[in-house]
Amino acid sequence: MSTALLDTFTRAYLECILWAENDESTPSGGEPLDKNYDVEDFAPEALERAIADCVAFQMANAGDLAQYNDPRWSPDELGGHDLWLTRNGYGCGFWDRDNLPADAAERLTDAAEALGECWVTVSDDGLIYLD
Repeated sequence: MSTALLDTFTRAYLECILWAENDESTPSGGEPLDKNYDVEDFAPEALERAIADCVAFQMANAGDLAQYNDPRWSPDELGGHDLWLTRNGYGCGFWDRDNLPADAAERLTDAAEALGECWVTVSDDGLIYLD
Protein backbone atom coordinates (compact mmCIF):
# COMPACT_ATOMS: atom_id res chain seq x y z
CA MET A 1 0.00 0.00 0.00
CA SER A 2 1.19 3.48 -0.78
CA THR A 3 1.63 5.57 2.34
CA ALA A 4 0.28 8.53 0.33
CA LEU A 5 -3.19 7.00 0.83
CA LEU A 6 -2.98 6.90 4.63
CA ASP A 7 -5.57 8.86 6.57
CA THR A 8 -4.36 11.63 8.88
CA PHE A 9 -4.90 9.58 12.06
CA THR A 10 -2.82 6.64 10.83
CA ARG A 11 -0.09 8.90 9.46
CA ALA A 12 0.14 10.66 12.84
CA TYR A 13 0.31 7.26 14.56
CA LEU A 14 3.22 6.17 12.34
CA GLU A 15 4.98 9.52 12.69
CA CYS A 16 4.69 9.21 16.47
CA ILE A 17 6.35 5.80 16.30
CA LEU A 18 9.24 7.36 14.39
CA TRP A 19 9.48 10.22 16.89
CA ALA A 20 9.12 8.16 20.08
CA GLU A 21 11.16 5.04 19.31
CA ASN A 22 14.85 4.32 18.76
CA ASP A 23 16.51 1.97 16.30
CA GLU A 24 18.31 0.00 19.07
CA SER A 25 21.50 0.09 16.97
CA THR A 26 23.71 0.55 20.04
CA PRO A 27 23.63 -0.75 23.62
CA SER A 28 22.39 2.68 24.74
CA GLY A 29 19.32 2.50 22.47
CA GLY A 30 20.64 3.89 19.21
CA GLU A 31 19.23 6.77 17.24
CA PRO A 32 15.66 8.06 17.21
CA LEU A 33 13.93 6.41 14.25
CA ASP A 34 12.95 9.74 12.73
CA LYS A 35 16.63 10.58 12.27
CA ASN A 36 17.10 7.87 9.63
CA TYR A 37 13.63 6.58 8.71
CA ASP A 38 10.28 7.86 7.53
CA VAL A 39 6.79 6.49 7.02
CA GLU A 40 7.86 4.83 3.77
CA ASP A 41 10.21 2.57 5.74
CA PHE A 42 7.53 0.52 7.48
CA ALA A 43 7.28 -3.06 6.24
CA PRO A 44 4.03 -3.88 4.42
CA GLU A 45 2.95 -6.11 7.32
CA ALA A 46 3.59 -3.29 9.79
CA LEU A 47 1.55 -0.87 7.69
CA GLU A 48 -1.31 -3.37 7.54
CA ARG A 49 -1.27 -3.80 11.30
CA ALA A 50 -1.07 -0.05 11.95
CA ILE A 51 -3.92 0.64 9.54
CA ALA A 52 -6.10 -2.08 11.07
CA ASP A 53 -5.44 -0.88 14.62
CA CYS A 54 -6.05 2.77 13.72
CA VAL A 55 -9.23 2.15 11.70
CA ALA A 56 -10.73 -0.03 14.42
CA PHE A 57 -9.80 2.46 17.13
CA GLN A 58 -11.25 5.40 15.21
CA MET A 59 -14.49 3.56 14.49
CA ALA A 60 -14.95 2.46 18.09
CA ASN A 61 -14.04 5.85 19.59
CA ALA A 62 -15.12 8.45 17.03
CA GLY A 63 -17.28 10.45 19.42
CA ASP A 64 -14.55 10.80 22.04
CA LEU A 65 -11.83 11.56 19.47
CA ALA A 66 -13.98 14.36 18.03
CA GLN A 67 -13.88 16.12 21.41
CA TYR A 68 -10.26 17.25 21.07
CA ASN A 69 -10.16 21.04 21.13
CA ASP A 70 -6.79 22.36 20.02
CA PRO A 71 -6.25 25.08 17.40
CA ARG A 72 -2.79 23.77 16.47
CA TRP A 73 -3.66 20.19 15.54
CA SER A 74 -6.68 18.31 14.28
CA PRO A 75 -8.39 15.62 16.34
CA ASP A 76 -6.97 13.04 13.91
CA GLU A 77 -3.40 14.29 14.35
CA LEU A 78 -3.68 14.30 18.14
CA GLY A 79 -5.57 11.01 18.24
CA GLY A 80 -3.07 9.06 16.18
CA HIS A 81 -0.17 10.46 18.18
CA ASP A 82 -1.83 9.77 21.53
CA LEU A 83 -2.87 6.26 20.55
CA TRP A 84 0.76 5.19 20.14
CA LEU A 85 1.89 6.86 23.34
CA THR A 86 -0.99 5.59 25.46
CA ARG A 87 -1.04 1.98 24.28
CA ASN A 88 2.67 1.71 25.03
CA GLY A 89 2.59 3.27 28.48
CA TYR A 90 4.49 6.48 27.82
CA GLY A 91 4.18 9.23 30.43
CA CYS A 92 1.75 11.15 28.27
CA GLY A 93 -1.19 10.45 26.00
CA PHE A 94 -4.96 10.69 26.06
CA TRP A 95 -5.16 10.82 29.85
CA ASP A 96 -3.07 13.98 30.26
CA ARG A 97 -4.51 16.26 27.60
CA ASP A 98 -6.03 19.51 28.82
CA ASN A 99 -7.76 19.91 25.46
CA LEU A 100 -9.89 16.79 25.90
CA PRO A 101 -12.72 16.34 28.41
CA ALA A 102 -11.69 14.09 31.31
CA ASP A 103 -14.40 11.49 30.68
CA ALA A 104 -13.45 11.18 27.00
CA ALA A 105 -9.77 10.98 27.90
CA GLU A 106 -10.49 8.17 30.36
CA ARG A 107 -12.46 6.16 27.81
CA LEU A 108 -9.80 6.68 25.12
CA THR A 109 -7.07 5.66 27.56
CA ASP A 110 -8.94 2.47 28.47
CA ALA A 111 -9.50 1.65 24.79
CA ALA A 112 -5.85 2.25 23.88
CA GLU A 113 -4.56 0.18 26.78
CA ALA A 114 -6.92 -2.64 25.77
CA LEU A 115 -5.02 -2.90 22.47
CA GLY A 116 -1.89 -3.87 24.39
CA GLU A 117 1.66 -2.78 23.85
CA CYS A 118 3.26 -2.91 20.43
CA TRP A 119 6.99 -3.33 19.89
CA VAL A 120 9.10 -1.82 17.12
CA THR A 121 11.97 -3.60 15.39
CA VAL A 122 14.25 -2.44 12.61
CA SER A 123 15.15 -5.56 10.68
CA ASP A 124 18.26 -6.40 8.70
CA ASP A 125 16.24 -5.60 5.58
CA GLY A 126 16.12 -1.95 6.70
CA LEU A 127 12.37 -1.98 7.28
CA ILE A 128 10.44 -1.24 10.45
CA TYR A 129 8.26 -4.01 11.87
CA LEU A 130 5.61 -3.97 14.60
CA ASP A 131 5.34 -6.93 16.98
